[in-house]
Amino acid sequence: MSRHGLFAALVASVILAGGSAVAQEQPAGAPPAATPVAPAAPAPMAPAAPAPATPKLTTPAAAEPPTMAPAQPVAAARAGAMEFTLPHDLSPWGMFMAADIIVKAVMIGLAFASLVTWTIWLAKSLEILGGKLRIGRAVRAIGDAATLKQASRALDRSGGPGALLVRAAEEETALSAGAVDHVGGDGLKERVTSRLSRIEAAASRRMSRGTGVLATIGSTAPFVGLLGTVWGIMNAFIGISQAQTTNLAVVAPGIAEALLATAMGLVAAIPAVVMYNVFARSIAGYRQILADASAGVERLVSRDLDFRSVAPATAK
Repeated sequence: MSRHGLFAALVASVILAGGSAVAQEQPAGAPPAATPVAPAAPAPMAPAAPAPATPKLTTPAAAEPPTMAPAQPVAAARAGAMEFTLPHDLSPWGMFMAADIIVKAVMIGLAFASLVTWTIWLAKSLEILGGKLRIGRAVRAIGDAATLKQASRALDRSGGPGALLVRAAEEETALSAGAVDHVGGDGLKERVTSRLSRIEAAASRRMSRGTGVLATIGSTAPFVGLLGTVWGIMNAFIGISQAQTTNLAVVAPGIAEALLATAMGLVAAIPAVVMYNVFARSIAGYRQILADASAGVERLVSRDLDFRSVAPATAK
Protein backbone atom coordinates (compact mmCIF):
# COMPACT_ATOMS: atom_id res chain seq x y z
CA MET A 1 0.00 0.00 0.00
CA SER A 2 2.80 2.43 0.78
CA ARG A 3 4.60 1.60 -2.44
CA HIS A 4 1.59 2.45 -4.57
CA GLY A 5 1.14 5.81 -2.78
CA LEU A 6 4.79 6.74 -3.25
CA PHE A 7 4.62 5.92 -6.95
CA ALA A 8 1.51 8.08 -7.44
CA ALA A 9 3.18 11.03 -5.77
CA LEU A 10 6.23 10.67 -7.99
CA VAL A 11 4.09 10.59 -11.15
CA ALA A 12 2.16 13.69 -10.05
CA SER A 13 5.34 15.64 -9.41
CA VAL A 14 6.74 14.73 -12.84
CA ILE A 15 3.51 15.87 -14.56
CA LEU A 16 3.51 19.19 -12.69
CA ALA A 17 7.16 19.84 -13.53
CA GLY A 18 6.54 19.17 -17.22
CA GLY A 19 3.55 21.51 -17.30
CA SER A 20 5.47 24.37 -15.74
CA ALA A 21 8.29 23.88 -18.24
CA VAL A 22 5.85 24.02 -21.15
CA ALA A 23 4.27 27.16 -19.73
CA GLN A 24 7.66 28.84 -19.53
CA GLU A 25 8.55 28.01 -23.17
CA GLN A 26 5.15 29.25 -24.55
CA PRO A 27 5.31 32.73 -26.19
CA ALA A 28 3.80 35.72 -24.40
CA GLY A 29 1.16 36.43 -27.04
CA ALA A 30 0.02 32.79 -27.43
CA PRO A 31 -3.27 31.73 -25.86
CA PRO A 32 -3.26 29.36 -22.97
CA ALA A 33 -2.75 25.82 -24.16
CA ALA A 34 -4.52 23.93 -21.46
CA THR A 35 -7.47 24.34 -19.24
CA PRO A 36 -5.42 24.18 -16.06
CA VAL A 37 -4.72 27.90 -16.60
CA ALA A 38 -8.47 28.59 -16.42
CA PRO A 39 -8.00 30.56 -13.20
CA ALA A 40 -6.32 33.25 -15.41
CA ALA A 41 -9.71 33.93 -17.08
CA PRO A 42 -10.00 37.38 -15.50
CA ALA A 43 -7.16 38.44 -17.84
CA PRO A 44 -9.63 39.89 -20.42
CA MET A 45 -10.29 42.69 -17.92
CA ALA A 46 -6.75 43.92 -18.48
CA PRO A 47 -7.85 46.45 -21.17
CA ALA A 48 -9.51 48.40 -18.38
CA ALA A 49 -6.04 49.29 -17.10
CA PRO A 50 -5.55 52.16 -19.61
CA ALA A 51 -8.43 54.06 -17.89
CA PRO A 52 -5.99 56.35 -16.03
CA ALA A 53 -4.86 57.65 -19.45
CA THR A 54 -8.14 59.61 -19.80
CA PRO A 55 -6.72 62.68 -17.97
CA LYS A 56 -4.53 63.23 -21.03
CA LEU A 57 -7.60 64.78 -22.70
CA THR A 58 -7.69 67.55 -20.10
CA THR A 59 -4.08 68.71 -20.42
CA PRO A 60 -3.52 72.52 -20.59
CA ALA A 61 -2.67 72.29 -24.27
CA ALA A 62 -6.02 70.67 -25.07
CA ALA A 63 -7.94 72.98 -22.71
CA GLU A 64 -6.90 76.16 -24.56
CA PRO A 65 -9.55 77.59 -26.91
CA PRO A 66 -8.64 76.92 -30.51
CA THR A 67 -9.55 80.49 -31.48
CA MET A 68 -6.95 82.25 -29.30
CA ALA A 69 -4.02 81.50 -31.57
CA PRO A 70 -5.43 83.09 -34.75
CA ALA A 71 -6.95 86.02 -32.80
CA GLN A 72 -3.56 87.47 -31.97
CA PRO A 73 -2.42 87.91 -35.59
CA VAL A 74 -5.80 89.47 -36.45
CA ALA A 75 -5.58 91.95 -33.55
CA ALA A 76 -1.99 92.74 -34.45
CA ALA A 77 -2.92 93.35 -38.08
CA ARG A 78 -5.85 95.58 -37.05
CA ALA A 79 -3.62 97.57 -34.71
CA GLY A 80 -1.00 97.90 -37.41
CA ALA A 81 -3.55 99.16 -39.93
CA MET A 82 -4.93 101.61 -37.38
CA GLU A 83 -1.45 102.82 -36.56
CA PHE A 84 -0.78 103.29 -40.24
CA THR A 85 -3.86 105.46 -40.75
CA LEU A 86 -3.30 107.65 -37.67
CA PRO A 87 -1.48 110.95 -38.24
CA HIS A 88 1.94 110.94 -36.66
CA ASP A 89 2.71 114.65 -37.17
CA LEU A 90 0.96 116.49 -34.34
CA SER A 91 2.77 119.78 -34.88
CA PRO A 92 0.58 122.85 -35.57
CA TRP A 93 1.27 122.64 -39.29
CA GLY A 94 0.63 118.89 -39.37
CA MET A 95 -2.65 119.27 -37.50
CA PHE A 96 -3.65 122.09 -39.86
CA MET A 97 -3.00 119.94 -42.91
CA ALA A 98 -4.95 117.02 -41.42
CA ALA A 99 -7.93 119.16 -40.35
CA ASP A 100 -11.31 119.35 -42.04
CA ILE A 101 -11.91 121.97 -44.76
CA ILE A 102 -14.18 124.00 -42.45
CA VAL A 103 -11.61 123.99 -39.68
CA LYS A 104 -8.93 124.97 -42.18
CA ALA A 105 -11.05 127.92 -43.36
CA VAL A 106 -11.53 129.04 -39.75
CA MET A 107 -7.80 128.79 -39.06
CA ILE A 108 -6.92 130.74 -42.20
CA GLY A 109 -9.40 133.47 -41.28
CA LEU A 110 -7.99 133.72 -37.76
CA ALA A 111 -4.43 133.84 -39.08
CA PHE A 112 -5.42 136.68 -41.42
CA ALA A 113 -7.13 138.48 -38.53
CA SER A 114 -3.97 138.14 -36.47
CA LEU A 115 -1.91 139.57 -39.34
CA VAL A 116 -4.31 142.52 -39.62
CA THR A 117 -4.05 143.08 -35.86
CA TRP A 118 -0.28 143.33 -35.88
CA THR A 119 -0.29 145.49 -39.02
CA ILE A 120 -2.70 147.95 -37.39
CA TRP A 121 -0.58 147.92 -34.26
CA LEU A 122 2.56 148.90 -36.18
CA ALA A 123 0.87 151.54 -38.34
CA LYS A 124 -1.20 153.04 -35.51
CA SER A 125 1.74 153.14 -33.10
CA LEU A 126 3.78 155.15 -35.59
CA GLU A 127 0.81 157.39 -36.38
CA ILE A 128 0.03 158.17 -32.73
CA LEU A 129 3.69 158.76 -31.93
CA GLY A 130 4.10 161.16 -34.86
CA GLY A 131 0.79 162.92 -34.11
CA LYS A 132 1.72 163.50 -30.47
CA LEU A 133 5.11 164.88 -31.47
CA ARG A 134 3.58 167.32 -33.99
CA ILE A 135 0.77 168.52 -31.74
CA GLY A 136 3.23 168.88 -28.86
CA ARG A 137 5.40 171.22 -30.96
CA ALA A 138 2.29 173.14 -32.01
CA VAL A 139 1.17 173.59 -28.40
CA ARG A 140 4.59 174.94 -27.44
CA ALA A 141 4.62 177.31 -30.41
CA ILE A 142 1.11 178.58 -29.63
CA GLY A 143 1.99 179.04 -25.97
CA ASP A 144 5.13 181.03 -26.84
CA ALA A 145 3.35 183.32 -29.33
CA ALA A 146 1.84 186.63 -28.21
CA THR A 147 -0.47 187.02 -31.18
CA LEU A 148 -2.14 184.82 -33.76
CA LYS A 149 0.23 186.05 -36.47
CA GLN A 150 3.28 185.02 -34.47
CA ALA A 151 1.87 181.54 -33.99
CA SER A 152 1.10 181.33 -37.71
CA ARG A 153 4.68 182.27 -38.61
CA ALA A 154 6.05 179.72 -36.12
CA LEU A 155 3.91 176.96 -37.63
CA ASP A 156 4.17 178.07 -41.24
CA ARG A 157 6.27 175.11 -42.37
CA SER A 158 4.82 172.48 -40.12
CA GLY A 159 1.81 170.30 -40.67
CA GLY A 160 -0.63 168.54 -38.47
CA PRO A 161 -3.77 169.59 -36.62
CA GLY A 162 -1.97 172.33 -34.63
CA ALA A 163 -1.07 174.24 -37.77
CA LEU A 164 -4.60 173.71 -39.13
CA LEU A 165 -6.08 175.22 -35.96
CA VAL A 166 -3.95 178.35 -36.26
CA ARG A 167 -4.67 178.78 -39.98
CA ALA A 168 -8.42 178.27 -39.48
CA ALA A 169 -8.51 180.91 -36.75
CA GLU A 170 -6.47 183.29 -38.89
CA GLU A 171 -8.77 182.81 -41.88
CA GLU A 172 -11.91 183.37 -39.83
CA THR A 173 -10.42 186.51 -38.30
CA ALA A 174 -9.60 187.86 -41.75
CA LEU A 175 -13.12 187.11 -42.99
CA SER A 176 -14.71 188.87 -40.01
CA ALA A 177 -12.33 191.83 -39.91
CA GLY A 178 -14.86 194.26 -41.42
CA ALA A 179 -17.65 193.37 -38.99
CA VAL A 180 -15.63 193.14 -35.82
CA ASP A 181 -15.21 196.89 -35.58
CA HIS A 182 -18.99 197.38 -35.57
CA VAL A 183 -20.53 194.37 -33.79
CA GLY A 184 -17.76 193.31 -31.45
CA GLY A 185 -15.79 190.08 -31.24
CA ASP A 186 -18.31 187.73 -29.65
CA GLY A 187 -19.51 186.42 -33.00
CA LEU A 188 -15.93 185.94 -34.16
CA LYS A 189 -15.09 183.91 -31.06
CA GLU A 190 -18.08 181.64 -31.63
CA ARG A 191 -17.17 181.09 -35.27
CA VAL A 192 -13.55 180.38 -34.42
CA THR A 193 -14.59 177.93 -31.69
CA SER A 194 -16.90 176.14 -34.13
CA ARG A 195 -14.18 175.74 -36.73
CA LEU A 196 -11.64 174.61 -34.18
CA SER A 197 -14.03 172.01 -32.77
CA ARG A 198 -14.58 170.58 -36.26
CA ILE A 199 -10.85 170.35 -36.81
CA GLU A 200 -10.45 168.57 -33.49
CA ALA A 201 -13.20 166.09 -34.34
CA ALA A 202 -11.68 165.36 -37.75
CA ALA A 203 -8.24 164.83 -36.24
CA SER A 204 -9.69 162.52 -33.57
CA ARG A 205 -11.57 160.46 -36.18
CA ARG A 206 -8.46 160.20 -38.31
CA MET A 207 -6.41 159.05 -35.33
CA SER A 208 -9.07 156.49 -34.30
CA ARG A 209 -9.16 154.76 -37.67
CA GLY A 210 -8.34 151.08 -37.38
CA THR A 211 -9.20 150.74 -33.70
CA GLY A 212 -12.71 149.57 -34.59
CA VAL A 213 -11.17 146.66 -36.50
CA LEU A 214 -9.21 145.73 -33.39
CA ALA A 215 -12.39 145.80 -31.32
CA THR A 216 -14.18 143.60 -33.85
CA ILE A 217 -11.35 141.06 -33.97
CA GLY A 218 -11.05 141.00 -30.20
CA SER A 219 -14.75 140.34 -29.70
CA THR A 220 -15.41 137.86 -32.51
CA ALA A 221 -12.17 135.86 -32.85
CA PRO A 222 -12.85 133.61 -29.82
CA PHE A 223 -16.30 132.72 -31.17
CA VAL A 224 -14.90 131.99 -34.63
CA GLY A 225 -12.30 129.73 -33.05
CA LEU A 226 -15.04 128.05 -31.02
CA LEU A 227 -16.91 127.36 -34.25
CA GLY A 228 -13.87 125.53 -35.62
CA THR A 229 -13.51 123.63 -32.35
CA VAL A 230 -17.13 122.47 -32.35
CA TRP A 231 -16.87 121.36 -35.97
CA GLY A 232 -13.59 119.53 -35.35
CA ILE A 233 -14.87 117.72 -32.26
CA MET A 234 -17.97 116.68 -34.19
CA ASN A 235 -15.76 115.15 -36.88
CA ALA A 236 -13.64 113.50 -34.17
CA PHE A 237 -16.70 111.78 -32.69
CA ILE A 238 -17.76 110.68 -36.16
CA GLY A 239 -14.31 109.14 -36.64
CA ILE A 240 -14.60 107.38 -33.27
CA SER A 241 -17.92 105.85 -34.27
CA GLN A 242 -16.52 104.69 -37.59
CA ALA A 243 -13.40 103.19 -36.01
CA GLN A 244 -15.55 101.58 -33.28
CA THR A 245 -12.90 102.22 -30.69
CA THR A 246 -12.25 104.70 -27.90
CA ASN A 247 -8.51 104.31 -28.04
CA LEU A 248 -6.78 107.56 -27.10
CA ALA A 249 -4.55 107.30 -30.16
CA VAL A 250 -7.67 107.54 -32.34
CA VAL A 251 -9.44 110.23 -30.32
CA ALA A 252 -6.51 112.54 -29.57
CA PRO A 253 -5.60 113.80 -33.10
CA GLY A 254 -9.11 114.97 -33.96
CA ILE A 255 -9.59 116.74 -30.63
CA ALA A 256 -6.13 118.32 -30.92
CA GLU A 257 -7.00 119.68 -34.37
CA ALA A 258 -10.25 121.09 -32.99
CA LEU A 259 -8.56 122.75 -30.03
CA LEU A 260 -5.99 124.29 -32.37
CA ALA A 261 -8.78 126.46 -33.81
CA THR A 262 -9.65 127.75 -30.33
CA ALA A 263 -5.99 128.44 -29.64
CA MET A 264 -5.68 130.46 -32.84
CA GLY A 265 -8.84 132.37 -31.95
CA LEU A 266 -7.34 133.32 -28.60
CA VAL A 267 -4.02 134.21 -30.23
CA ALA A 268 -5.86 136.62 -32.53
CA ALA A 269 -8.24 138.01 -29.88
CA ILE A 270 -5.99 138.65 -26.89
CA PRO A 271 -3.49 140.95 -28.66
CA ALA A 272 -6.35 142.76 -30.40
CA VAL A 273 -8.09 143.53 -27.10
CA VAL A 274 -4.84 144.67 -25.45
CA MET A 275 -3.93 146.86 -28.42
CA TYR A 276 -7.39 148.40 -28.53
CA ASN A 277 -7.19 149.41 -24.88
CA VAL A 278 -3.69 150.82 -25.29
CA PHE A 279 -4.68 152.81 -28.37
CA ALA A 280 -7.84 154.07 -26.67
CA ARG A 281 -5.76 155.55 -23.87
CA SER A 282 -3.19 156.95 -26.28
CA ILE A 283 -5.86 158.57 -28.47
CA ALA A 284 -7.53 160.05 -25.39
CA GLY A 285 -4.21 161.62 -24.48
CA TYR A 286 -3.81 162.88 -28.03
CA ARG A 287 -7.25 164.49 -27.90
CA GLN A 288 -6.32 166.21 -24.67
CA ILE A 289 -3.20 167.71 -26.24
CA LEU A 290 -5.28 168.73 -29.25
CA ALA A 291 -7.79 170.44 -26.94
CA ASP A 292 -4.91 172.33 -25.32
CA ALA A 293 -3.81 173.58 -28.74
CA SER A 294 -7.36 174.67 -29.57
CA ALA A 295 -7.68 176.49 -26.28
CA GLY A 296 -4.39 178.25 -26.97
CA VAL A 297 -5.63 179.41 -30.38
CA GLU A 298 -8.84 180.74 -28.81
CA ARG A 299 -6.78 182.71 -26.31
CA LEU A 300 -4.74 184.24 -29.14
CA VAL A 301 -7.93 185.27 -30.98
CA SER A 302 -9.36 186.82 -27.83
CA ARG A 303 -6.11 188.66 -27.21
CA ASP A 304 -6.06 190.03 -30.75
CA LEU A 305 -9.64 191.28 -30.32
CA ASP A 306 -8.67 193.04 -27.13
CA PHE A 307 -5.69 194.67 -28.82
CA ARG A 308 -7.93 195.79 -31.68
CA SER A 309 -10.46 197.31 -29.30
CA VAL A 310 -7.72 199.04 -27.34
CA ALA A 311 -5.93 200.43 -30.40
CA PRO A 312 -8.65 202.99 -31.39
CA ALA A 313 -8.86 204.18 -27.79
CA THR A 314 -5.14 204.77 -27.60
CA ALA A 315 -5.20 206.48 -31.00
CA LYS A 316 -7.69 208.99 -29.64
